[in-house]
Amino acid sequence: MRSYSNEPAWVDAKTHYDRLIAEGNDPVCDPPALQTHMDRWDGPLFLQFLRLRLAGTSRSCLEIGVGTGRLAMRVCAFCRDFTGIDLSPRTLAAARRHLRRFSQARLYRGDFLTYDFQRLFAVIYSSLTFFHIADKALAIQKVAALLEPGGFFLLSVSKDQCSILDFGGRRVRLYPDSPTQTAALLRDADLTILAQTETDAAWIFAAEKAAGEIGGFSV
Repeated sequence: MRSYSNEPAWVDAKTHYDRLIAEGNDPVCDPPALQTHMDRWDGPLFLQFLRLRLAGTSRSCLEIGVGTGRLAMRVCAFCRDFTGIDLSPRTLAAARRHLRRFSQARLYRGDFLTYDFQRLFAVIYSSLTFFHIADKALAIQKVAALLEPGGFFLLSVSKDQCSILDFGGRRVRLYPDSPTQTAALLRDADLTILAQTETDAAWIFAAEKAAGEIGGFSV
């Protein structure tokens, strides 16, 4: 009979990212070659979209899946106030260290789908996070509800269609995205797609909420 004792263990996303920190993995500290690799999902094109929009708004910003602050380090200076949310407490502890010079940054641990922010944002963005979210429709509906009238949403989703992240001794369930589904869900949430572009690794969507539409979301 085959033994499964050496099979990788299934863990949730929170556990996986907690363990990454314990194992010494912190994207903020990646060497230049690895940082360039990550730019395939949210490099200069993604940041250009984001910074241009932040320059023309009240500059309140939310990052869904802030991690250790890899993107926030390059965004906070453009924000009047910055909010980041993440599931992993160890990841957030690293982010707090990296972002401590930004007095306008506030970081919260929780599930984006159920967290009650009790406010709206001018800009919301996310990269390499939606493949951890099974209910894409709920996530995008919540984004729309959290945006101020005229607010802006920037989303980068991976082209990788794998449903399993295999990390040696552990596995994490993933929920791949598709550009057709993402575009449809943005429209269903009454967000206007301003741009849809791609890199070799990601689809990037820029969308806007109507200027006269009032949001609000509480779970």
